[in-house]
Amino acid sequence: MPYCFHLHTLAMTPTSATPNKPVFDVLVIGAGIMSATLGVLLKALDPTLTIAGFERLDAVAAESSDAWNNAGTGHSAFCELNYTPERPDGSIDISKADKIAEQFELSKQFWASLVLEGQLPDPKNFIRTIPHMSFVWGAANVEYLRKRHAALLHSPLFQGMEFSEDPAQIAQWIPLVMDGRDPGTPVAATRMAIGTDVNFGSLTRCLSKHLKALPGVDLHLGHDVEDFRRKDDGIWRVKVRDLAAGESRIVRARFVFIGAGGGSLPLLEKSGIPEANGFGGFPVSGQWLKCRNPAVIARHEAKVYGKPAVGSPPMSMPHLDSRQINGRKELLFGPYAGFSTKFLKKGSYTDLFRSIELGNIRPLLYAGARNLGLTKYLIGQVLQSPEDRTAALREYYPGANPADWQLEVAGQRVQVIKKDKKVGGVLEFGTEMVTAADGSIAALLGASPGASTAVAIMLDLVQKCFPERSATPEWQAKFRQLVPSFGQKLANDPALTAEVRERSRQALQLDA
Repeated sequence: MPYCFHLHTLAMTPTSATPNKPVFDVLVIGAGIMSATLGVLLKALDPTLTIAGFERLDAVAAESSDAWNNAGTGHSAFCELNYTPERPDGSIDISKADKIAEQFELSKQFWASLVLEGQLPDPKNFIRTIPHMSFVWGAANVEYLRKRHAALLHSPLFQGMEFSEDPAQIAQWIPLVMDGRDPGTPVAATRMAIGTDVNFGSLTRCLSKHLKALPGVDLHLGHDVEDFRRKDDGIWRVKVRDLAAGESRIVRARFVFIGAGGGSLPLLEKSGIPEANGFGGFPVSGQWLKCRNPAVIARHEAKVYGKPAVGSPPMSMPHLDSRQINGRKELLFGPYAGFSTKFLKKGSYTDLFRSIELGNIRPLLYAGARNLGLTKYLIGQVLQSPEDRTAALREYYPGANPADWQLEVAGQRVQVIKKDKKVGGVLEFGTEMVTAADGSIAALLGASPGASTAVAIMLDLVQKCFPERSATPEWQAKFRQLVPSFGQKLANDPALTAEVRERSRQALQLDA
């Protein structure tokens, strides 16, 4: 299966009337899915915009967007149980599931539009259909999953979800999970046949290839952003270092987007905007068990998610996961969470310490005190032995042979800590967009559900940072052209949900 190639460093082209001091309309930091999505979206809205992009590494999508550094799940809340918490009265809250499912539908609509317009290649390069399943055992968990299934069927976004407590039926769906399982233990599973597996690394490279071919776009790899300054003229002066040449220069831009994954927080702090005050980060690392036995890999064709451990972060939801990476079918289990003071997989062990400043010490301390359970959980994960990891795998695949599996390092995520008037500081497990009051700079912080909701996040960013242009008939029409359900709520409209899903299915060549 072909994949889009990595970008190479391009020469900067002056884009203003003063050749020696070009001013770009937009400067993006980071070459992941968020920056690529924003760049493509803005150029679709206004082809005359000039964009400069800078990435510290020498490859596109080499950190969180890389296929080995994320779950590859098209997060649509079909199988992720943490999006449907049980209320104190025993009922199931599906509000977050509806929101996540709708956001992923926006992503599919956007990608479908780009495919239909010839701006993305064969969608098999980055997306395929695979069932999304939840699997639980034990009477209490079975009852929870039954109630969850019933609640979700009230939403048009979850129509077609199957539920079973029949071990024979579940064994047909996921034989590895049932082989050797105690027949006396109650089990249950839900199955959504229209789930997806997304290679966000490949998608990002394809988006970036398209973006760099457009006029007025300069993208640079191997460039580290060192500092920010903004003067009275409203123009941002961004100090950028060419790592290969060992030289720094100033790049000027009217709008700056910081989409550097775990590296966004330190850059946001350097911007000096008051809105950045009080934010901190808590890094969480991850590892996979990767199957090396082709016969085992061939027997599993689903993304199977279970109940997360108490106190665990969302990125640590256990799943037995069939993937397509670099043209090969893979089978992963995990991720096993851990702790590292790095903010990026290829970052520095001093990242956490350098992010601490006077404005965020109090939120960090309060959030730490309120999340001792998470600290205990992470310590336990770090201290796991190979036998402990195999025991966790066997909860989902009872017949697992340790010799068939090898440990691989996954991605690094930074959970957001922010100040809170009531409790001093809180730890957030979602994403957080921080923008200056005048909309001239924005930074994306946080992790889950991340890449799957990139389009929804960027649509919100554009409307917030470019409010006047977003309200024009021209941009409103373009929004609806790219994302047909823009401005409408799918969870309230079964007919519209079915219509946009079918459009996306056909364009992205997904199974019915």
